[in-house]
Amino acid sequence: MSDNASQPNLLLPTANSSGTAFDRDKLKASISGLADKGIYIGTSSWKYPGWRGMLYQEDRYIYRGKFSETRFDRLCLGEYAEVFKSVCVDAAYYKFPDERYLKNLVSEVPEDFLFTFKVTDDITIKQFPELPRFGLRAGRPNEHFLNADLFAAAFLKPCEEFKKNIGLLMFEFSRFGPHDFARGRDFVEALDQFLGKLPKGWRYGVEIRNRNFLHPDYFEMLARHGVTHVYNSWAEMPPVSDQLELPGSVTNPEFAGARLLLKPGRKYQEAVDKFKPYDRLKEPYEDVRVAAAKLIKKALAKEGLSKLFLYVNNRLEGNALQTIIAILEKLT
Repeated sequence: MSDNASQPNLLLPTANSSGTAFDRDKLKASISGLADKGIYIGTSSWKYPGWRGMLYQEDRYIYRGKFSETRFDRLCLGEYAEVFKSVCVDAAYYKFPDERYLKNLVSEVPEDFLFTFKVTDDITIKQFPELPRFGLRAGRPNEHFLNADLFAAAFLKPCEEFKKNIGLLMFEFSRFGPHDFARGRDFVEALDQFLGKLPKGWRYGVEIRNRNFLHPDYFEMLARHGVTHVYNSWAEMPPVSDQLELPGSVTNPEFAGARLLLKPGRKYQEAVDKFKPYDRLKEPYEDVRVAAAKLIKKALAKEGLSKLFLYVNNRLEGNALQTIIAILEKLT
């Protein structure tokens, strides 16, 4: 790494040991400086009232003397975009986005803001889980699994008008069981065929939840299609630090993705119960902070990686904003 790249000259915010200090202006300067270098850091979603008094100013959402959740949900993206240059949109995972929805999002942010979208689960679920939201489809095979034509028509087509505001399109695959794919090789073959049919000219990423799928054949297949492996911190996945050490894990030198979601070994609901309402940092996870900083430095130095999209979730340490601050402090 060159001396110039290792000193990004950022104004870094600080948090004290209780995790209560927060300098919004310094965080904004740091995020903006990194975005200028192709490093987009943000959070997974943005509608968290627990961030009031930090990212969000309370008085913007007061109506008739009380906090208005309706006003907050409608207006907080604009305030988020005053500080951050990118966000991961989880909502697109549950429903195909239409042009009206996308237009509303884009209208709230500056021209240089980039959205990363999780692709709708109609494309990525092989068999629908036994959950109420799936209705009559619960427990049944998904006839649209890895349907490239449906993806192009129902997801990409509405996105075309807003392409300049889209950073990464991410296919998140929930953990597959033996009844889905007997071998990791079977998943790689199915994904290979799907990716080969996708329209060119978009940044695609793949996030998996089966640690045994992290095989050279998987990385080689993604590289062949110019698709990035999305480094992810998740319950059943190896730590991001371990993923970074796997040969060939940078599958596209032009861009990479990372999502810091859960500490390995911790279940989703356990994290919700432990950290909600996400108003402060409760449990530092040093290993993932170091790994994230390493990935950022790699992109800053252009060491085989030019652009990075990195997103942090509240359920990692309790407060995504302060996790990001802790990661940025490791860049100096």
